[in-house]
Amino acid sequence: MEITTLPLVVGIAGGSGSGKTTLAEAILDEIGRERIAFLPHDAYYRDQSHLTLEERLRVNYDHPDALETDLLIQHIEALHRGEAIERPVYDFKLNTRSPETRCVEPRQIILVEGILLFYEPQLRKLFDMKLFVDADPDICFIRRLMRDIQERGRTVESVITQYLGTVRPSYIEFVEPSKRFADVIIPEGGMNNVALQMVIARLRGLLDGAVFN
Repeated sequence: MEITTLPLVVGIAGGSGSGKTTLAEAILDEIGRERIAFLPHDAYYRDQSHLTLEERLRVNYDHPDALETDLLIQHIEALHRGEAIERPVYDFKLNTRSPETRCVEPRQIILVEGILLFYEPQLRKLFDMKLFVDADPDICFIRRLMRDIQERGRTVESVITQYLGTVRPSYIEFVEPSKRFADVIIPEGGMNNVALQMVIARLRGLLDGAVFN
């Protein structure tokens, strides 16, 4: 029987709108939310309360500098040691960090999701399993358009402007090249049921044969 050490740290990366969150939610549902500490990377966008709303709208949120990755690394390491953390909460309508935080308890799996997870070497080396979600650019754009309008109160024009100005260039420069670091590339993310079930089976197998650190 294969023996590994818990907690397992699993990273899900890929372009905006590729299906990362759908895959993450499917894993949470299939494995059990009580067994997983979930950390979305976009909760770690830097606080921008010192900027005007107009200035915040001009920030490139798809650039590594927009994220407080050092804090994410600290939180993953703390959870790995069995310590609870206070995960930041980001307000996507105001484009700044909320004053509230969310307590995340240590669990058997630490699941991290975000577009730039595999770009940062120090973060990348923390993952026991690296999944990259791949999808056609037009599908990604449509999903992003629908999400930003429905969930974040954006206009069609603002979504298109942001996509052409920062999202697509940053994907080409930072996200797509990080695909080579993935252990598994999953087309269509959580919509790919065959790949999803293979990942679930692998995680269950690792959990069944695991020991706590």
